[in-house]
Amino acid sequence: MKVKKRILLTGASGTVGYEVLKQLVLQSDKYEITAFDQKTDNSVKLLAPFEKQLEVVYGDITNPEKVAEVCMEKDCLIHLAAIIPPLADEKRELAHAVNVNGTKNLILGLQQHSPKAFLMYSSSISVYGDRLNTPWIKITDSLSPSPEDHYAVTKIESEQLIRNSGLDFCIFRLAAIMGLNNHKPSGIMFHMPLATSMEILTPEDTARAFVNGIEHRTSLAGRTFNLGGGALCRTTYEKFLSRSFKAFGLGEMDFPEHAFAEKNFHCGYYADGDELEELLHFRRDTLEDYFEKLKHSVSPIKRTLAAVFSGTVKKQLLKKSEPFHALLHKDKEMASRFFNEL
Repeated sequence: MKVKKRILLTGASGTVGYEVLKQLVLQSDKYEITAFDQKTDNSVKLLAPFEKQLEVVYGDITNPEKVAEVCMEKDCLIHLAAIIPPLADEKRELAHAVNVNGTKNLILGLQQHSPKAFLMYSSSISVYGDRLNTPWIKITDSLSPSPEDHYAVTKIESEQLIRNSGLDFCIFRLAAIMGLNNHKPSGIMFHMPLATSMEILTPEDTARAFVNGIEHRTSLAGRTFNLGGGALCRTTYEKFLSRSFKAFGLGEMDFPEHAFAEKNFHCGYYADGDELEELLHFRRDTLEDYFEKLKHSVSPIKRTLAAVFSGTVKKQLLKKSEPFHALLHKDKEMASRFFNEL
């Protein structure tokens, strides 16, 4: 009887983590799965149905003892747990504790209890910083996070911890993850310049890359890759947002001048993203697929209501725009973060 590989998955209730979990379960003849996550109403709701098919362990990634327990006798760790924006920028100490110290705890746990395990880490396109004028990104490009992008800083620090760990690892720097439910309206939508080049990646394709990667350890080990959706998933932020507004029934994206920042965000196109696709064959979704799913996810009633109250909705959204309010209140220091010349 073939021995199953023992997989530890962190962040199993997250947008990508949940898709990884579902795909792993479909291959439960090959994998013995442990899902490790913070206990919340949402995580219990999502993970409880799988408790007969895998081991679910609730715990805090910042607790070294608890982390050490789940690192016992593992063959592979898929590490997705993280505090993401906007919370990562609002609560920096929490983001550092989870993203950096949590990663450190996992490394120590593997070093002590599973030193031959393969660590697969989820990093981010944000580590490259503002690429508005140089949108084509390669893995060899310098890491230069945008000002105040604390999330990117935690990712860079965690990457370095992993490289120095002595463990077998690979790092995937994820493009913009676009699922149907992983983006709530927040002020961060106004931080991204409308002219930004944007390559999306669906949670399903992202998960497929991680799951397929388990069986390609030799090709991936010790390497960092850009993980993106490819040529059929590229657009600009203005076009993406405009299509999204129309899909939700909100009509034109008619915000006033200076509602959106002009600099200091991230995103771009991955010039070398096809390399990982050639190894793992994870791409199935396109930008058109995403918008087709989005269109069908919004009921006619919701779309009608959105159209009726679109003006009110957009006024409420504008209140979240830090660039706009920096100018409105003549906050020169804040405005300099978002604009070139005023």
